[in-house]
Amino acid sequence: MRTLAYLNSLRAFEAAARHLSFAGAAKELNVTPAAIGQQVRALESWLGVSLFQRVGGPPIRLELTPIGIAALPDLSAGFDQLATGLGILKGSQSSSIVNVTASPAFAAKWLLPRMYRFQALHPYLDARLDASDKLVDIASGEADLGVRLGGGRWPGLSAIHLIDEEVFPVCSPQFLDVHPDLVTPADLSNHTLIHDTALRFDANYPNWRKWLDRAGVRGMDYERGLAINSSAAVTQAAIEGQGIALGRSIVVADDVAHGRLVRLFPQIRFFVGWAYYIVHRADAAKVPRVTAFIEWLLSEAQTLRDSSDTASKSDN
Repeated sequence: MRTLAYLNSLRAFEAAARHLSFAGAAKELNVTPAAIGQQVRALESWLGVSLFQRVGGPPIRLELTPIGIAALPDLSAGFDQLATGLGILKGSQSSSIVNVTASPAFAAKWLLPRMYRFQALHPYLDARLDASDKLVDIASGEADLGVRLGGGRWPGLSAIHLIDEEVFPVCSPQFLDVHPDLVTPADLSNHTLIHDTALRFDANYPNWRKWLDRAGVRGMDYERGLAINSSAAVTQAAIEGQGIALGRSIVVADDVAHGRLVRLFPQIRFFVGWAYYIVHRADAAKVPRVTAFIEWLLSEAQTLRDSSDTASKSDN
């Protein structure tokens, strides 16, 4: 079996089994559905067993046979290990490059404004940033590490707590000058609310209704206003004076620090259940360029926490 004579057929089966579709596997592997079907049939013939059964129709759908179900986890794990090994080999050829993935909002509003300090500390390391909402596959080596917002558990990956996230109302200084009636949370009812819908898929993520409830405001029409599905765009709309946004602390940190935004009602603290984590493969912790970037991220996060604590004490 170690000759892997049927490696391509195994790969075709594993992809088709995950998708339960020859077409889905073909798209992933950049071949035709007919080629996937041919590889799977060749594997079935060699093994002398059926891996799929065709059910219903039209259209006919694929279901795994019991032996196919039993084999899939080990095959998937095997291909993941191969990808990890290949990533290590590729990494050895580019030891001066660290590949990082993060969401556009985190990258634009927190990471990029600080990158010059990493470059000053490590002038011989080059950072490559994938600022995208797509789920970059860290486990297979597409990136050395990522920064993700979540609960701290990602299967097959190590996670290091970076910083907690808090939400609070923000507006531009000019908006506040024009509307000096913004004295209590109840006064928000007289102004345009800007809604961040980027994470609306998670019912637990805080929105205006939950923040107002924490602030003790009842009976307010919290759904009106401007809805935007990008945290960075929500922040920009607030900077431009289009209303009051429920800002995410990491995203608005620099804008508040530089006076582009003003935090309203700082006495009301609302931390969310999620936090930002540095996510990486376990073996990446032994790679100097990766550890250098992780240590720098942790240092930047501590600096932000220290400044936030100082600001909170002065507000109180």
